[in-house]
Amino acid sequence: MQFLSLNRIFFSKLPMKKTLLTLVAAAALHTASAQNSAVTNAILFQKQGTLDKARTEIDKAITNEKTQGKAKTWYTRGEIYEGIVASPIYGKTVPAAEATKTAFESYSKAVNLEGKDSEYGKMATQKLDGLYGLALNSGVESYNGKDFAKAIESYKMAQQIRPQDSTAYLYAAYASEANQDFAGAKEMYGKLQGIGYKSPQMYGRLLQIARQEKNDAAAMKVLQDALVAYPTNKGFMLEELNMYISSGRGKEALDKIDRAIAADPTNSNLYAVKGSILDQDKQPAKALEAYKKAVEVDPSNFDANFNLGVYNYNKAADLYTKASKMSLAEYQKSGKKFEADGKKYFQESLPYFEKALQAQPDDRATISSLQKAYLRVGRTADSEKMSAKLDSLKK
Repeated sequence: MQFLSLNRIFFSKLPMKKTLLTLVAAAALHTASAQNSAVTNAILFQKQGTLDKARTEIDKAITNEKTQGKAKTWYTRGEIYEGIVASPIYGKTVPAAEATKTAFESYSKAVNLEGKDSEYGKMATQKLDGLYGLALNSGVESYNGKDFAKAIESYKMAQQIRPQDSTAYLYAAYASEANQDFAGAKEMYGKLQGIGYKSPQMYGRLLQIARQEKNDAAAMKVLQDALVAYPTNKGFMLEELNMYISSGRGKEALDKIDRAIAADPTNSNLYAVKGSILDQDKQPAKALEAYKKAVEVDPSNFDANFNLGVYNYNKAADLYTKASKMSLAEYQKSGKKFEADGKKYFQESLPYFEKALQAQPDDRATISSLQKAYLRVGRTADSEKMSAKLDSLKK
């Protein structure tokens, strides 16, 4: 009986295995705690304001297979690096652009892991929105330091945060231009147009790039797009006019210039340009009318005054040439009249040349024309003054 009793006591000790199971569970709990300790320590150091230690701990956590897949880990890392950017002390330990990029990537990872509607997804989304300003400022800092490539990187990060905001695209375009990356600048301007942005300045920059690349076809395309967006913009009209004129398409330019005059009837230069086109198109009477309108609008318009002077001078020269080619009989009959009329035209050219000289005192063509015209009308002393002025400009 005693034996049986002892046997029962022995069997009653079997539940000690539960103690072993409890120890295994405790060991597992300890391991999990150790794996999460890096995140916990990072948060504690962050709260204490020791961001260097927080950074060390959180960078451990993102390489641990147990914590690297959690949104909390990445959200915490984003906060720590964002804090480093803003810190006057720890901000010196990591370049602002690098820390901002790390914060952006961390918040983005948190959203990707658990979605925008999760606890950390929502908080990370809000943080990303606030990070826009940091990314933009980081880009500006790099731009001012002439590190244009890094500035572009920061601006592109800002674009990802707020893809519909035009500022980051504009700044990236400016940085690309400063970096002589015209393809990159055009890409940014293209993206701006893609989000519905337009401005005269943008088209002006695209036009400048096309000219730097010596691409006339691209320049004309920019101007055509600009005039679709801003059909009454005087600057774009004039640019288009100049391109037509410089490419020898004067007749086509006449339609353009009349449209420009309708938009800007007090622009004296438009009438002067129209006169020049008509001159080239062998329509002297209409050219004269346009030049006169130009000086009526602006009496000091250099081109119009000079060309009116040339018009009268050439009329005089033609009459003198005809007289010189006459036979003696013809000359005795009408030669003197031709020369008198010619002298009158020389006289009429003078006020225009003089006005042109007032507008541009060192213009050699004007000085030379005046010197000859003065001589033709007998104003020898004035002619000599113009000769001396020409000589002084050659020194």
